[in-house]
Amino acid sequence: MTTTAAPVAAGERASVREDLVTVLCGTIMISGLAIDGWAHKNVIDTLEGFFTPYHAVLYLGYGLTAAWTFRLAYVRRDRHPQWWRDGWPEGYRLGAIGALVFFAGGFGDMIWHQTIGIEIGLLPSFSPTHIIATLGGIILGTSPLRSWWASGEGGLRAAAGVASMTFAVMGMLVLLNYGASIMTVAPTRPYEPVLGDYGGIIDTPDEFLVVQGVFSYLVTTLLVTIPLLMMHRRRATMFAGAALVLGVAIRLMVINEFPQPHLTVAAGALAAALLADGLLVRLDTVRGPGAPLRLPVAGALYAGLVCAGQLVGLHLAAGVRWSPEMWAGTVVLTVLLGGLLGGLAARPLVHR
Repeated sequence: MTTTAAPVAAGERASVREDLVTVLCGTIMISGLAIDGWAHKNVIDTLEGFFTPYHAVLYLGYGLTAAWTFRLAYVRRDRHPQWWRDGWPEGYRLGAIGALVFFAGGFGDMIWHQTIGIEIGLLPSFSPTHIIATLGGIILGTSPLRSWWASGEGGLRAAAGVASMTFAVMGMLVLLNYGASIMTVAPTRPYEPVLGDYGGIIDTPDEFLVVQGVFSYLVTTLLVTIPLLMMHRRRATMFAGAALVLGVAIRLMVINEFPQPHLTVAAGALAAALLADGLLVRLDTVRGPGAPLRLPVAGALYAGLVCAGQLVGLHLAAGVRWSPEMWAGTVVLTVLLGGLLGGLAARPLVHR
């Protein structure tokens, strides 16, 4: 038995079908984003400007999502004559603002591409127009998430909300693509401290690789655990955590053309996330939605299992050569970070 949040009072809500159509449009938009990311990495020599078939899919998805969002207010004009102000279903007014932000970023990106050129390597992650468009796309695409939270319902409404949150996480990878732990191979390389002539430890490239690897696990913990807790705070939802990991994996695998050992790492993370989902739903059934430390426990459990699943997948595919202190310490760090995030997400205590 999952918990159900109390619905918020009073505004008009989109129907489940309307939320599902928004998710369908968002699927086209996020697919275009993944295809464009693949093109920037793999066929950069064929990109000559803004007007590419890869951008066409992205902007088709954006256009459909934006048009549908504005239509939802327009069709309510009989009840709300000033529909552009009052006709939005709950969760969609902010989505309309996101559509305008995306338009500004996309228009700027067109000018940027036509005047400065095509970004390669790390540069797309730092492009100001990409950042603006990504922000707008996330706000636009998460309208079904806010609609779900307003209703407090489960079923298809919850599925639409989880899907839109997953799209948001996939969108964030435009900025965090190179920080995702699914793509790190740092644990496959052994590390031994190097002593200098006078007994001190000498900094080596291997040492910096270890630090970068650990940071990638912490960044990924932030990327997937924060949205998981935002959803879990309202209700325990089976497959919510797995959907987030699957979205990250799909985007990274498409961009990088399904490389090994990373494909096995992604499979390990997905299996661990499914296990975490089952445990979180079971914990809510046994302990109840008001149990002490519910969100810290959820954050710690989810983050630790996903990290451990990635390391197990990497070990099966390529062999983890970090010492036990390093790989076990990394898992513990993600557990602590997940627990901390859960504590920050919990409602403050009310003293009577």
